[in-house]
Amino acid sequence: MRKGARAAVIGGVFAVMVGGAGYGAYNVVTSISGGGADGAAGPAPVKTGPPSGAEVKETSRAFIAAWEKGDAAKAASYTNYASTAEVLLAGYHDDAHLTDVKITPGAPSGATVPFSVKATVSYGGKSKPFAYDSELTVVRGETTGKALVDWKPSVVHPDLRDGDTLVTGESANPAIEAVDRNNVVLTKEKYPSLGPILDALREKYGDTAGGSPGIELSIRHGGESSGDTTLVTLAKGRAGKVRTTLSASAQAAAEKAVTQYSESSVVALKPSTGEVLAVANHRADGFNAAFLGKLAPGSTMKIISAATLIDNGITTANGPAPCTDTAVWQSQTFHNLTGMRPQENATLSDSFARSCNTAFVKYADAVKVDSLTNEAQQRFGIGQNNWKTGIESFDGSVPASGGPDTAANMIGQGQVQMSPLNMASVTATAMTGVFRQPVIVPRALDDRELATAKGLSGGTVAQLRSMMNRTAVSGTAARVMAGLGGSIGAKTGSAEVDGQARSNSWFTGYRNDIAAAAMTQEGGHGGEAAGPIVAAVLRTGG
Repeated sequence: MRKGARAAVIGGVFAVMVGGAGYGAYNVVTSISGGGADGAAGPAPVKTGPPSGAEVKETSRAFIAAWEKGDAAKAASYTNYASTAEVLLAGYHDDAHLTDVKITPGAPSGATVPFSVKATVSYGGKSKPFAYDSELTVVRGETTGKALVDWKPSVVHPDLRDGDTLVTGESANPAIEAVDRNNVVLTKEKYPSLGPILDALREKYGDTAGGSPGIELSIRHGGESSGDTTLVTLAKGRAGKVRTTLSASAQAAAEKAVTQYSESSVVALKPSTGEVLAVANHRADGFNAAFLGKLAPGSTMKIISAATLIDNGITTANGPAPCTDTAVWQSQTFHNLTGMRPQENATLSDSFARSCNTAFVKYADAVKVDSLTNEAQQRFGIGQNNWKTGIESFDGSVPASGGPDTAANMIGQGQVQMSPLNMASVTATAMTGVFRQPVIVPRALDDRELATAKGLSGGTVAQLRSMMNRTAVSGTAARVMAGLGGSIGAKTGSAEVDGQARSNSWFTGYRNDIAAAAMTQEGGHGGEAAGPIVAAVLRTGG
């Protein structure tokens, strides 16, 4: 909000620590004062164990009743972080301008109580109804043993996260009408996962797109997020038009594809221009992992690793890259996927298409510690920290790691971090030989300076395309890519993560002038989850 809106930070780390400390200190004092030194009776025993059904009902009733009346201090006293809760609950009336609050609890499920909220948002002589559902959970207070509401910003509204504020007033940025490359209007209603991206575009370009601000109830995001999420529009402003590089048809396919697999993200772009055609996420946290994810990419990294071996004269696509059962590098033993048979006479193309880890690890002693880093930065534009896509994005990271990570980085583990955007760009560079920094809005919109890299030689490109085509036609990606015509290529990947039951699924591929990459957390092998997502987007042809 632009004017007069008090920014009450919700659930920030400092506030949580103060709230927790204050609550604990109060209870320590109470306990000490309850008993004398002369042997008089001490305080009553502190209750333990989960709250009873009666406690859940009574605590939630008291909390909701105080919240309805607008008594923020009293409502907060029924939570386990009173000082933090009071800030948000007070802002519910003072900053969000919500009145006539009516909260209806549903039937408890254990210690969790669902409820529905109906309220009125009023500002500047305009009012509108506001309704939504949320839930709270009752827990046992650690020091008092009292039954208390477990405080989270999402109790007040399900879309609130730590660092967010809830405010009503003049919008921080005028509304925008985002359109695709063919002037098709893009809305979060039709393309749900574009919500955070449209918010980011509005924040960055709203003031210069020719619109005027409206009056809104919004979530102003803090923490790692940015921009506003509009909940209710009291008075519309005039929307300014922002042209994007997206393709409505590719976006629709991406949206549909990611919904088939939880915690999934995908990016598609045009290799000939670097223009992003689609970006979609299906995640519980709403995070734009497609652009901002930082995860080990598994064997999709072998595109850069193969280029490193070729460009440093170590081997070629038709040169040796033996696939052994295991490979040891600096006391760490590396394995292949279960069931992969050794192939002592394998070429690099053979081992690439089969995604043999040991073939790449065996060459760890032939590359310098920074060889992979230099290849990523200088030829693929990865890890330079200078991309300007139009919204916030991660540029990838391939650090010059010594020790066992020199080998682990070669197979996309170790210290390597990528997003689907990064891997789609890697595939585009491998396909064309030219690094074209991805963009989601045309450079002409703000005349920003784009990142550059020297790209790949024609010989290296020919070898990479040959290996990726073989992988798509007869290698680990063949089942997923079956039925796709034209010029195609792909690379599968799976990345093991400590503490996860299943590996993260990665897949990247191209078809004619479209390259795409996807990641599904705990999706298993590359062809099991990420692969079908990429194939669905490639079928659109952009």
